[in-house]
Amino acid sequence: MSVFSSSSASPDSAPPDSAPPDASAAHRAAAKRRRRRANLVGWSFILPNFLGFAALTLIPVFGVFVLSFAHWDSYSSPRWAGLDNFRRLWNDANFWAALKNTFYYSAGHIPLTLAVSLGLAVLLNQKLRGVRLLRTAFFFPYITSLVAVAVVWNMLLSPEAGPVNQFLHFLGIAHPPGWTSSQNWAMPGLIIASVWRDMGYYMVLFLAGLQTIPAELYEAARVDGAGPWQRFWHVTLPGLRPTMFFVTVMLTVASFKVFDLVQVMTEGGPGRATLVLSQLIFRQGITQGRFGYSSAVSLALFAVCLVITMVQFRTQRRSER
Repeated sequence: MSVFSSSSASPDSAPPDSAPPDASAAHRAAAKRRRRRANLVGWSFILPNFLGFAALTLIPVFGVFVLSFAHWDSYSSPRWAGLDNFRRLWNDANFWAALKNTFYYSAGHIPLTLAVSLGLAVLLNQKLRGVRLLRTAFFFPYITSLVAVAVVWNMLLSPEAGPVNQFLHFLGIAHPPGWTSSQNWAMPGLIIASVWRDMGYYMVLFLAGLQTIPAELYEAARVDGAGPWQRFWHVTLPGLRPTMFFVTVMLTVASFKVFDLVQVMTEGGPGRATLVLSQLIFRQGITQGRFGYSSAVSLALFAVCLVITMVQFRTQRRSER
């Protein structure tokens, strides 16, 4: 019977598992259509954001690079200038003063904001009564109108009637700082105001990082006899390393391109005591119409931020090895 069955089978019949050629082609065409549809869906999500990025960031950045080699006042056609803008930048005392002030501001703003925001995050990560209200209160200055923040801090730091100097008088300091009216104290006043404004935002980032650290690590450290400071140095800080790196990079870039608070509080004064690179770009471009020179200053600021960010990334990679 088995011999009869095998001999009666047609030699041209295909195995039951193999598909006809037309079915395989249809399958490939359907898979190709699915991939095309998935790509279109992906591009539909990416394209609006990319168009906004290209129109508001990519094209202006390319325009700044081109204008840095030209003279242009927005009323006439750009004229090729070669390296004239960069030679002028090298010999410009205002540029070097603004660069120095930018580093001065960043050297004070970055570590103070890191320390205060991290301290607040550690404190408000505890189970305290009203902790949500406290988190909101510390974050609120970041979303408050910048003009209101600047006006309030100018009143607080007023040399004659400001509450800060009144308190210093109460402590026995006969000659308190002049703050924004003094060339020596205007920048520290700006740093204090900016730390107060920004600490809530970076506190939230640190809180997010703290909540990713497993509680078992703290329990194990406590069982081993580690005190609060030991747990902070050997559990909290290592667990916050990725968050610390991210916050440091973001804070560094924000510090070097600071403009709004300086413009509203001091306008770069008194003299050139608080003139920063972003404000110099604004003065040369928007106020005086020297868009070519302001573009050259913008490239210098971009180069400074790029170099510092690359150093931070390289340092982070070495620490991870």
